[in-house]
Amino acid sequence: MGCSGCSTGRGCSTASPGLPGGCKNNGSCGVGGCNKLNVFDWLANMELPGGQAPFDIVEIRFKNSRKEFYKNSLGVPLYVGDVVSVEAASGHDIGVVSLSGELVRLQMQKKNVKYNSEEIKKIYRKAKPNDIEKWHEAQKLEQATMYSARTIAVKLKLQMKISDVEYQGDRTKAIFYYTAEDRVDFRELIKVLAEEFKIRIEMKQIGSRHEAGRLGAIGSCGRELCCSTWLTDFRSVSTGAARYQQLSLNPLKLAGQCGKLKCCLNYELDSYMDALKDFPDVNNVKLETALGRAFHQKTDIFRRTMFFSYTSEPDKFIALTIERVKEIMAMNAEGSKPDDLLVKAAVPKITERKLDYENVVGQDSVTRFDKAKKKKFKNKKRNPNKQQNASEGNAPKPNAEAAPNQGAPKAANAGSPPKQGNMGAPKSNNNRNRQNRNRNKPNNPNNKPADPKS
Repeated sequence: MGCSGCSTGRGCSTASPGLPGGCKNNGSCGVGGCNKLNVFDWLANMELPGGQAPFDIVEIRFKNSRKEFYKNSLGVPLYVGDVVSVEAASGHDIGVVSLSGELVRLQMQKKNVKYNSEEIKKIYRKAKPNDIEKWHEAQKLEQATMYSARTIAVKLKLQMKISDVEYQGDRTKAIFYYTAEDRVDFRELIKVLAEEFKIRIEMKQIGSRHEAGRLGAIGSCGRELCCSTWLTDFRSVSTGAARYQQLSLNPLKLAGQCGKLKCCLNYELDSYMDALKDFPDVNNVKLETALGRAFHQKTDIFRRTMFFSYTSEPDKFIALTIERVKEIMAMNAEGSKPDDLLVKAAVPKITERKLDYENVVGQDSVTRFDKAKKKKFKNKKRNPNKQQNASEGNAPKPNAEAAPNQGAPKAANAGSPPKQGNMGAPKSNNNRNRQNRNRNKPNNPNNKPADPKS
């Protein structure tokens, strides 16, 4: 996380000319992830009043989450990410500046560290290239040393777990961090380790929560552990916190990376405690109704709802509000019983609604905007027999003596001479053929004969 310079311990000394060191952000880390338990310096961009000297104590970070305060007595300009050489109990140590300026004063007040305390040691200088190389060589030996120390502790049959090893910057001392349930006599272990590695040995016991914070991991929420990123105040967590929050007591889900209950169970506990003040005691809640006794099943704190079931129907849950539960409890205290757990709702009366206007022009019609369909008239074909009968009615009847053929049908327009075609033949045969065709056609209900009166 963060810049590669801070993570390797070399600092952010590659700033551009004219800019201060330390992540190129006026001496403060801009990404906020260069180290564990990092603090955002919100006073970094504020200038000090005229004539006031900057605070001369700096916070130095060592391996993992170990941080200490050191006094900059020489007045060396230091920024976040600078690698410095500091005073140690014997020799010197190498660390990285994690916080500087006026915010260090507030951090000292938070951790109850006094300005004139003997615990505050001095800063020698900025680390030289030879100091940094020697420091990196010591860091490479830490993992192999830890495995060897674990093997030696097992041979000595010590009930302890060595979780981390930290070498001093000058490679003359090593701190062994271990966890144990009981007190451990490690005097023999120190002698063996000193002969094995030829260095000074310091044993430091830590708790399981501090161990998880030093090593770091990803929690079940998908984020880094709180103890590894920002949490420093470890409070005891009990199973009562899970009961108040209506959580199932499953050790696999409630336990963290350290094997103990998660610290986040205490985050919202106060809110749950305040919300539960309005709820009656579930251990003493037994509601008596005309249908039988009802007992408590579960509680929804945020919806302020309690679920009850009749003893005759334990699989049927009935949701009740807090006010309804208290009302039934008060009725039972007086010796009365309600008919049912639920409140019967009153049926509203249905009244006819009168219109406050009159439909004068038919504005309520649904089809008032539809266009009227025009009637389509079909052109019916004229019947040739009808035309023939009409012409015969108007024409004069010929004499029987003048007709050459008595059995032949009457020709159209008998009073007038027949019209000659191309060949000079009369057209009476055409009318006769049309009449024969109409007789042979089947009866069609759609084709109705024309009315002779029309």
